[in-house]
Amino acid sequence: MSHPLHKIALAAILGFCTAVPIGIFATHYTAAQDNLTNSESAILQTLDGDQIYNHINTLSKTPRVAGTKQEDAAATYIKKQFESYGYKTELQSFTFTDYTKPHTVELTLNHVTKSVKPLAFEFSVNGYATGEVISAGLGTVDELQNLDVVGKIVLLKRGGISFVEKARNASSKGAVGVIIYNNDDKKIFGSLGAENKIHVPAVLLTKAEGVVLENLIINKPGTKATIKIVGAQSKSNISQNVIATKKPSSLNKTAKNDVVVISSHYDSVEGAPGANDNASGTAMTIELARVLKTIPTDTEIRFISFGAEEAGLVGSTHYVESLSKNEISRIVANFNLDMVGSKDSGELVLQTVDDKPNLVTELAQEASKKLNGQATPFTQGDSSDHVPFANAGIPAALFIHSPPEPWYHQPQDTIDKISKTKLQDVAEIVSVAVWNLVRIDSQVK
Repeated sequence: MSHPLHKIALAAILGFCTAVPIGIFATHYTAAQDNLTNSESAILQTLDGDQIYNHINTLSKTPRVAGTKQEDAAATYIKKQFESYGYKTELQSFTFTDYTKPHTVELTLNHVTKSVKPLAFEFSVNGYATGEVISAGLGTVDELQNLDVVGKIVLLKRGGISFVEKARNASSKGAVGVIIYNNDDKKIFGSLGAENKIHVPAVLLTKAEGVVLENLIINKPGTKATIKIVGAQSKSNISQNVIATKKPSSLNKTAKNDVVVISSHYDSVEGAPGANDNASGTAMTIELARVLKTIPTDTEIRFISFGAEEAGLVGSTHYVESLSKNEISRIVANFNLDMVGSKDSGELVLQTVDDKPNLVTELAQEASKKLNGQATPFTQGDSSDHVPFANAGIPAALFIHSPPEPWYHQPQDTIDKISKTKLQDVAEIVSVAVWNLVRIDSQVK
């Protein structure tokens, strides 16, 4: 999307010609969208989709699994880009539990000849368990209270409480194994959250497989199952967040104490180069840092790329938990960018943890309405780095295309799948939304 603007207006908003009278802006204003201000158009004119694409290309040469040399190299690259724009940049290191998934996951059932294809939960332990299968609903404390599950394998349905709570409730009552099945037909990734004290093997089934097993228990009481998990491993590892800070550029009398965070994560899953997930969001964060560097603002902006997101939002959680109460109160918005460039994904959506609008969604919808003629829709979503901010009471939203591309978390997530048009669209929406939050109220709009 092109936004032509006379060079004098562009120079003025970038701070190179701040003494230009307001009337001159009006005279030379030729933006394609008549409802855009001169300042907004000037910012959009500086955005460079090719630069975003080139950053993605560099970052997605290899998978960037948390705690590996490849992730470290990506952090070094991001830091170098921020510093090239003149930012004071920090590497914030943290430790996390690195989980290696098992190489063997088996579930066998007597009376059943059809094969079952169980998945191990992330952080499920190795183990071998055999016992009668007993159904316990959602696995709540109340449902398990009057059931004898000692030495048995407990079958539970997803929903109501977390996976880890279900497994913990069952194991604490004496169950030797746990089977949880999905409550809808979609594919699912199951995690027990972190390394924990649940010492029984736990596996995940599809909804269809779970229903078959529920019916089997009813028709053939005493049905036994065997769970076998081998090769799982947990160990301590190190990752880091990359943080670049732009201090308010206005005079002290007009500067605010507010902070706006523009974030992304730069790690990927094993085997996936992660061009879209999430070199795209990281590259956009870098480009927005470049564009906004010289623009006068009355608000502090932090550009952060988090490590170990794929390990359970570890980097963003560490960052938010390291903030003081005063720092948390200063952060007025988190714009989180994740998977914003695949040509084979769906349309752009905004996701909030509680499925309710907030400052970020309102600004983004106002910007997208100006740019595209309609407001970007928002929905519920709690699987990216906006979550720790939202949990701390900070207005936060995720920018993502939905549904995801077919090769989400796959080796095919490569640079050739990236759309410059989608990158440009998201970058424009975010830059206009952020600008309208951080601009100096007294400057030309």
